Amino acid sequence: MKRRSLVASLVLMAGSALALTSCAGADQQGSPAHRMSVWVSGTTFGEQIGTLIADNARVAKDVPNGTGAVHAACGTIVNDAEMANSALPSPDPEVTDLLTQAYGLEGTAGNQCFDAGATNKKLLAQSHRNAIKAEALYDQVLQRIRQVDGKVVSTTTTTDNSTGGIFG
Repeated sequence: MKRRSLVASLVLMAGSALALTSCAGADQQGSPAHRMSVWVSGTTFGEQIGTLIADNARVAKDVPNGTGAVHAACGTIVNDAEMANSALPSPDPEVTDLLTQAYGLEGTAGNQCFDAGATNKKLLAQSHRNAIKAEALYDQVLQRIRQVDGKVVSTTTTTDNSTGGIFG
């Protein structure tokens, strides 16, 4: 009787594992290179990074336009960082860790920038330093992704936010 229970339990566990594996997304199956490639394309990762870099560049261009323009630019940074963060985790723990740090820095930079408005130069400078740190982490992530899947990730976007996006 005990042997039948053990066999039944093993069959149930194996069936459950098979069912869970078959339900996993394509970014959870295959080689590390395949999983990374599927994740990068499925999350539009490259475009997200390109957008955040353009968002960061836009702030300095909006300072002369006043606090309202700076608030809009900084709010965009926070929103874009939150959106990018929602694509985590990646299939690679190192990429996930680096991006978690980078998106956190972007959030900090966006909030500092918003609080600074167009007049608090010290806080704007702190925001800028955090954005630079985030961008350095993106470089590390892009290198790591290339190590994993052998591909260069394009960070080209369809809208260049550094010049005001579709409205500028």
